[in-house]
Amino acid sequence: MAIPFISAQEAAEHIKHGDNVGFSGFTASGTPKVVTEALAEKAVKEHEQGHEFKINIFTGASTNDHVDGALARANAINMRTPYQSSADLRKRLNAHDAHYFDLHLSELAQKLRYGVFGKLNVAIIEAADIDDNGEIILGTGMGIAPTIAMLAEKVIVELNEALPKSIRGLHDVYLPADPPYRREIPVYKASDRIGSPVLKVDPAKIVGVVKTNAKDGVKSFTEPDETTMLIGQNVCNFLLNELRAGRLPKSFLPMQSGVGNVANAVLHGLGEVDEIPQFDMYTEVIQDSVAELMKKGKCRFASTCSMTFSDAMMDEVLANMDFFHDKILIRPGEISNNPEIVRRLGLITMNTALEADIFGNINSTHVLGTKMMNGIGGSGDFTRNGYLSIFSCPSITKGGLISNIVPMVSHLDHSEHSVDALITDQGIADLRAKDPVQRAETIIENCVHPDYKQLLWDYLKLGKGGQTPHTLNAALAFHTEFAASGDMRNTDWSKFA
Repeated sequence: MAIPFISAQEAAEHIKHGDNVGFSGFTASGTPKVVTEALAEKAVKEHEQGHEFKINIFTGASTNDHVDGALARANAINMRTPYQSSADLRKRLNAHDAHYFDLHLSELAQKLRYGVFGKLNVAIIEAADIDDNGEIILGTGMGIAPTIAMLAEKVIVELNEALPKSIRGLHDVYLPADPPYRREIPVYKASDRIGSPVLKVDPAKIVGVVKTNAKDGVKSFTEPDETTMLIGQNVCNFLLNELRAGRLPKSFLPMQSGVGNVANAVLHGLGEVDEIPQFDMYTEVIQDSVAELMKKGKCRFASTCSMTFSDAMMDEVLANMDFFHDKILIRPGEISNNPEIVRRLGLITMNTALEADIFGNINSTHVLGTKMMNGIGGSGDFTRNGYLSIFSCPSITKGGLISNIVPMVSHLDHSEHSVDALITDQGIADLRAKDPVQRAETIIENCVHPDYKQLLWDYLKLGKGGQTPHTLNAALAFHTEFAASGDMRNTDWSKFA
C-alpha cells in the first residue's frame, strides 16, 4: 500500500514534548497497544538525558494499560482528560504529578473542534483494516476517533491483525455540525444508522501504519457476590413495579447501564425476569452480560461506543459475527452519550455511586471527597436527560468501616434534581415527588445498613430547620471520623449538639 508501514519506535518519533495527542477507543476497547509503549520508552530516555518530555492526552474515556498505565509510569503525561481508570495514573493525578480535568464524555469531541484546547498535533487510531484511500475500519471502540482524525496534523494508524475483517459494518461514523449550523441528530430508535461504516482520513496526514496483533485485554468480571446480587434484584424489582404501575410502557424502554460488576448483575437479573419484555440498549459500553442477553433473545439490539467484552467473550462474538452483526452498532461518544438522543429515546439510566447522602445527592468521582477515583464519565450525560434515573451502590464498604450513605456527600457530581431512585443491597428509595426531609426518611429507612441507620436518624434530628435541615458543622462528621479513627460508626453527635 502507498501509506508506509513503520515501526512503533518510528511512530513515536512523530510525537514531541508538549504535543496534544488524541487516542481512539473507549475503555480498553479500540485503544492503541504498541505506539504508546514505544512513546513511554522514549519519555524515559528523554528524562534520563535531562530533557522534559510530557504530552497532553485526549481520549474517548478510559484506556488500557498500554496507554494510561505505560505513560503514567514513564511520567510522560502533562494533562489528561476526560476519564481514566488506571491505578498508576490515579496516583499521579492525586499527587499532582499530572493535571487532570473531569468532563462529561459527550462534550470532549465538540470542545476539541471548538478549539478550546488548541490544535491537535497527533491522533493515534486503532484499525481493523485500512486502504490507500485512508478508509479505516475501526476496532472494538470508537470514542472520539472521528474528531481527532479530522483535526490532527498527523495520524498514526495501528493496524490490529487480531481483528477480523468481518467487523466491517459494526460502526456508525457520524460527526454533527457545529453551532450555529447544528441540526437534530436523526436517531429515533437504538438501531438507526446515520453515518458511515468507515472512518475516512486524508491519506496525506497518515504518517505511517504500525502492525499489531493484540487483544484489548479486558478481564472477566468476578462472579456477583451476595451484595451485588441483592442490588441487582432490587433494581429489577423497582423496574417491575414501574412496569406494573404503568409508569413504563408495556413495550419497555431502551436501557443505559454503567460499567462494572453491579451493572453486569443488574442486566443478568433483568434477563431472568420473564415479565420484563425484550428491550434495546442505547448506552456507552456493552459488557459480557449484554452479549449473553442477546444469545437469550432478551436484548434485541445494542447501540454503544465500545464493546468492552472480556477477551473470552470478545473471541466468541468475533467468531460469531453472523449472529451479532445485526445486533450491535458502535458510535462516537458524542452520539452514544448525546443528551438530545437520551431525552428523545426516553432511556432508563442505571449508574453507580461512590457515596450518596440522605437528601439524594451523589458523589461518583472522589473517595472521601478528595481523591479522584476515575471521573464522571458519561453518567451525567445520561442521568440528567433520561426518562428514569437510577443510582446504585453497596450500603457499606471496607467491612462496614465506611457507610456509602452519609449525611452530606463529600463531593457533588449529581444533585438531588437528577436522581429518581437510589438502590442499595438494603432496598429501594423512590425519591420522586418528595421534599428533602421525605427523601432523607425514605433513604434512611430503605437504603442504609443497620449499623448506620440510627446514626443517620440522629443526624436528621440535629437539624434546626430549613428546607434541607443540614447541621453544617456536623455534615461531614462521618468523613472526619473515618480520618480520625478509621471507622465511621464511631461518630458521636453529642459533639455537635
